[in-house]
Amino acid sequence: MSEENTETNEVVTAPRRPRSMEDDESGHSVDVKAMEDDESRRSMDVKAMDTSEAETEDYEEYEEDKPTRGEVMGWCFYELSSYFTHTVLITVVFPLIISQTFSKPPPEPARGWYKNVRGLDCTKKETTLFEALTYARINVGDLSFSPLEWTSISWFSGLILAGPLLAYISIHLDHRQNSQLITAIATAIGAIFCLPAGIIKTPWIIPPYIAAIVASNTVGSAFHNRHLGLMVRGFVGATIRKLHFPNRQAISSWLSLYATAGGCLGAAAIASFTYYMLRNPEGFISLWVVSIFSGILWFVGIAHILTAVRSNGIGSSVTNCRISSKYFISIFNYPHAAGSLVGVFLSSFSTMSIFTGAVLYIVGQLCTPPQDILFTWLTYFFFPVLALPLLHPVQKVIQSDAVKMQIFGFLLSTLTSGMGFYYRKENWHNNHVLVLAAAQSIASGVLHAHSRILLMDCAPAGKEGVFAAWFAWVRMLGAFVGFAMGSSGVGNVNRSFGAAFVAAVIGIVALIFSNISSYGGAVAAGHVRKRRETESPVRGSKDLAKVEGKEDLEGTQDRSMEV
Repeated sequence: MSEENTETNEVVTAPRRPRSMEDDESGHSVDVKAMEDDESRRSMDVKAMDTSEAETEDYEEYEEDKPTRGEVMGWCFYELSSYFTHTVLITVVFPLIISQTFSKPPPEPARGWYKNVRGLDCTKKETTLFEALTYARINVGDLSFSPLEWTSISWFSGLILAGPLLAYISIHLDHRQNSQLITAIATAIGAIFCLPAGIIKTPWIIPPYIAAIVASNTVGSAFHNRHLGLMVRGFVGATIRKLHFPNRQAISSWLSLYATAGGCLGAAAIASFTYYMLRNPEGFISLWVVSIFSGILWFVGIAHILTAVRSNGIGSSVTNCRISSKYFISIFNYPHAAGSLVGVFLSSFSTMSIFTGAVLYIVGQLCTPPQDILFTWLTYFFFPVLALPLLHPVQKVIQSDAVKMQIFGFLLSTLTSGMGFYYRKENWHNNHVLVLAAAQSIASGVLHAHSRILLMDCAPAGKEGVFAAWFAWVRMLGAFVGFAMGSSGVGNVNRSFGAAFVAAVIGIVALIFSNISSYGGAVAAGHVRKRRETESPVRGSKDLAKVEGKEDLEGTQDRSMEV
């Protein structure tokens, strides 16, 4: 209350009423309530921090063991001893074995040299092998199938067999302790079926062999790729910060590229051995020897499965829990992982379609001499052994993730398939064939190596097995469709190269314009934590102390204003 003096224009302020005991008690009660509210709020903040710390400790309480050099070498060796099964054994060796099971060969040219539709001279042996592969002599009712088509049917049977088998084994890979034993048995069965391929000289016994090999290969591939995710976690940890994510990409690329290079080395060895044995007059026995050698090499890879002792850490805590029947389709709860399967299928389809169609084209239409065919195979399989390891430092310099590397692989596939399709009516020189084989070999290796990196980035800790099972089955499905497409238009690369070109373009568009990314998939899977999830308890307590100090300072200023 104030009064104004009109004469002196002074403001006279009424004296303040002294505070009574009631005012003190009411003010004290207000202060006590405010302090209680602050304490309750602080206790809630501490509980929230404890909860976040507990959730973080759930991921970090299991100490990941860093993979040893022997473990890494064993993992790469398994790729060497198994990669050739779907690139050489099923696509080249078994169709040749089927073509040699007939007592009567296809019609042969009267002379030692045969002039094809292009006017090129082909040797008698080369023409006989090509006609034996493409001549439909396997009669099933009113239908007739060639050895290439018979191989496709057998391959599809193996995929049907592998589907429920992978659904069952994926649970054991993630949540059981007997995953190594099951995988070793499955791989041994596939290797054993390579041994008796020539006991009975009939095409009717081959489909069970191929089906067993396809199913065993998918199971072994699932275990193999799951182990990649576990080793990467061992190197960088289960959960990392965003700034450490390039380190995870570098380690994944290093492991996958070197393993793929080892696989190409094994494929080159089997392809060279196949060429050497085809020089013998007894083709059926010679190819049987190749199948036996392939089974032995594949069987040796079981050593890695038995020695790859690495727990999934987080998943092992639910070993005795009941697993949902929908566990196998849980991959579709992660959009990045489900989208990456499209890239896996398209990459496998395009590479196999180009390989199959090109081999049949240069043999049947270009009449390439056998020695040049060997050089083409060696270029396709051996060139990645040198080129893929050199891509790793380049990838680190340009900081390219798995998605960008897949786009690079698809671009190379569009180059080779586009060039082949455009010049399909020309007579290719051997130098041109070697250049295209080298470019496509890099594309095949890059797509295979980085498609599994992308899927493992999207796989949560403890679910690497089910994600790797999907990768193995979809990759084998794409290879089957590509083989069927490449072998259907025998002597005509329009279909195989055109389909591969379209698939590669679709893959590029899907990867560029979709929301699929390595980092986004890793965040969704829990491999990369956000900043608020990585704050340490000490830092959180400091922040809380700062807030408390700010509140105390504001309270002090209020009290000084009252005084």
